[in-house]
Amino acid sequence: MKVTKVELDAVAGKSWQFPQNGLPEIAFAGRSNVGKSSLINRLINRKSLARTSGTPGKTRTLNFYLVNESFYIVDLPGYGYARVSHQEREAWRKTLEEYFLNREQLAGAVQILDIRHNPSAGDKQMFEALMAYRLPLVVVATKADKIPKGKLKANLGAIERELGLKAGAICFSAKTGFGKDEVWKAFEELLKTAQEQ
Repeated sequence: MKVTKVELDAVAGKSWQFPQNGLPEIAFAGRSNVGKSSLINRLINRKSLARTSGTPGKTRTLNFYLVNESFYIVDLPGYGYARVSHQEREAWRKTLEEYFLNREQLAGAVQILDIRHNPSAGDKQMFEALMAYRLPLVVVATKADKIPKGKLKANLGAIERELGLKAGAICFSAKTGFGKDEVWKAFEELLKTAQEQ
């Protein structure tokens, strides 16, 4: 997909702040500091539209990026970050649950994992939740440039086995752009399926 225009259209902490134009959405879920923002920036050919940070837990809202005025990439708060109060975590959980359960224009979700590690308990919990919501799901394993090429297949296979993933995960590097075309192809499928329903 050729990206010609991208803008941060909405920053939402509550459901009433979500965009109301009915355009399809693809939600990005991943633990804190897994590289969600870097993945988004690489996909849309921007260096810093989605804010990246070395500090986990930076994204505390649902950030709606409007792409080509036709669909949204939705950057969700990272999960698994300990330095957040129980009250705040619970508020996030409720907002996200409401989003996943009630958002009719949600075309699918992308779960982002770090290819260097087996899925954590939080990763497995999120995967199971997304499956329970019956959402079309794409799993992307980031940071592919951080391990030798000879290990990519084995590490990807370990992630797929741990999650019980039937469709394969996509290997990706925000640094080199490796896997970018494959991710866009998966998105186009999600959007096409959503249009047909």
